[in-house]
Amino acid sequence: MSDAPTPKPAAQAAGRAGMKKELPEHFKAYRHVWVAVELERGQVHPVSFELLGEGRKLADKLGVDLAGVVMGPPGEETNQAIREAFAHGADLAYLVEDPILRDYRNEPYTKALTDLVNAYKPEILLLGATTLGRDLAGSVATTLKTGLTADCTELAVDADKSLAATRPTFGGSLLCTIYTLNYRPQMATVRPRVMAMPERVERPIGRVIAHPLDMREEDIVTKVLNFIPDGQSNKVNLAYADIVVAGGMGLGSAENFQLIRNLAATIGADFGCSRPVVQKGWMPAERQIGQTGKTIRPKLYIAAGISGAIQHRVGVEGADLIVAINTDANAPIFDFAHVGIVTDAVRFLPALTDAFARRLSPHNHDKLAG
Repeated sequence: MSDAPTPKPAAQAAGRAGMKKELPEHFKAYRHVWVAVELERGQVHPVSFELLGEGRKLADKLGVDLAGVVMGPPGEETNQAIREAFAHGADLAYLVEDPILRDYRNEPYTKALTDLVNAYKPEILLLGATTLGRDLAGSVATTLKTGLTADCTELAVDADKSLAATRPTFGGSLLCTIYTLNYRPQMATVRPRVMAMPERVERPIGRVIAHPLDMREEDIVTKVLNFIPDGQSNKVNLAYADIVVAGGMGLGSAENFQLIRNLAATIGADFGCSRPVVQKGWMPAERQIGQTGKTIRPKLYIAAGISGAIQHRVGVEGADLIVAINTDANAPIFDFAHVGIVTDAVRFLPALTDAFARRLSPHNHDKLAG
């Protein structure tokens, strides 16, 4: 590893100047920051509000407007999505309403969003890195022949007003910053809970620009025959839990993960694990936390027997309080944990669970209250 100092932003900008051509004339009219508001079956995905909060910062730095883009069927659901976009910081909204958009299908949604971009020319377009958002973002970027930075962990605007999109690379061992220098819009996707949720402020609905889809059902190859909800989909909600307890390979066996479940049940937490645990088959994939799993921002995160490699760090460093338990005093997790406990988690977790149980028991609560 080189001991050379990290280049300063000005030096980075100067280095890019050699690569950057003059922005083509037809792209110079592209302005404003857009956030695609993910509306599916009447529900707005919370990542859309997180992106509106981040988009607000970018728009303010650029001195431009922030717009929410709502696509869906006519009715109260789209109206509510627009109201929420303004309540979370949008200056205006773009609306594509059509019965064809009742269920997500790539073809009509791609046409709706690309038509909007070609008509109104945003310089930055942000989407959530959800199943729907990833599918749509890749298709739109390909259609528009522009760049897309996926699964970003940080967004910023450089001195030359280019979008600096940072994401993990090389299996999560490095972070790199990617620029779309000579094309517009500059596109990025961000996973849920990577960005903080902005404060909701009730505001009147501002300017709404409606745009027709101009598409017939007969033109669409994909048909939705039925919708069968996933019975498991609402059982694991790690991304939005206030308290999370997770275990790693340091627990030694699948049986020891009962210690994680016990602690989580005692303190009203959700529970998860690191990637190697899933690879070992000790826990299901929906419990995985980290770069290739869930990103979390709880008030309290307790990590037991997790080393804290960069893949895990990028998924948890937004937590308000991180408590790490590990036998290795040099484990990377102690570099970013707020509280570190060097001990064997298998012996420590039962004692911690017992202490919480006694502290939180109704009898003890009454005694403390008296």
